[in-house]
Amino acid sequence: MTLEKAPSWQAELEAQLVQPYMQQLTQFLQQQKDQKKVIYPSAEQWFKALEMTPLPQVKVVILGQDPYHQPGQAHGLCFSVPVGARIPPSLINIYKELERDLGIERGTHGNLESWAKQGVLLLNSVLTVEQSQAASHQGQGWEQFTDAVIATVNAHCEHVVFLLWGSYAQKKGKVIDRQRHCVLQAPHPSPLSAHRGFIGCGHFSQANAYLKQHGCEPVSWQLPALDQLELFR
Repeated sequence: MTLEKAPSWQAELEAQLVQPYMQQLTQFLQQQKDQKKVIYPSAEQWFKALEMTPLPQVKVVILGQDPYHQPGQAHGLCFSVPVGARIPPSLINIYKELERDLGIERGTHGNLESWAKQGVLLLNSVLTVEQSQAASHQGQGWEQFTDAVIATVNAHCEHVVFLLWGSYAQKKGKVIDRQRHCVLQAPHPSPLSAHRGFIGCGHFSQANAYLKQHGCEPVSWQLPALDQLELFR
C-alpha cells in the first residue's frame, strides 16, 4: 500500500503503513485475492478520498462505514457511486435533505466527486469489502488507519465541520476537539433511520454558515450536471 498519490497526507500517515496492524491487513487482503474473492473498490481507489481531498483543503468531513458491496457501486468515496450506477437509498435521502434544507434540486446521478474537490473528505471507516458481503472487512485494521486520518484532520486543520450520521460515525468521532471544530450529529440517512431526524437536521446549511463565519468558502452542494462533471475530475 502506498500514499504516493496523496502526498499531503503521506507525511502524516506513512508511519501507519508500516505498523503491524497494517501489515496484517495487507496480508488479509492478499489472502482474499489469492482466494479469488472480488473486493470493492478496486485497489487503486482504496485511498481515493485522500487523493481527491488534500489535507490542507479539508473543511468538511463526512464519515461513512463501509463501501457499497454490489458491482459498479464503490469507487472510494463514502455515499458516492460512479455515474451510471443506481443512486443508493441513503444518498437519495441525502438529496431529499439538501432539497429541504437549501432548496437544491435532487441530483440525477450519485457521483460526489465535486464535493471532494471542494474540500469535503468523504471517508469510510473501512475502505474495502467483499462482493455481496456487507461489513465483511470490518475488524481487519482499516478502522485503526481511518482513526489516524481523523486524528490528523483534528490536529492539523482548523474549523472543520464533521458530519456524523448514525451511532457508528458518532462513536468514531468522539476524539474530535469540539472547541476547535464543528461537530454536527444526526441519525443515519438510511431508509431505516432517516425519518428519525436526518430529514430536517439542516446540516448542510449549518455547515456552510459555520464555514462562512470562520472565513472559509462555503461548499456548493449542488451537484454538477453530467456534462459538467469532467470539470471536477
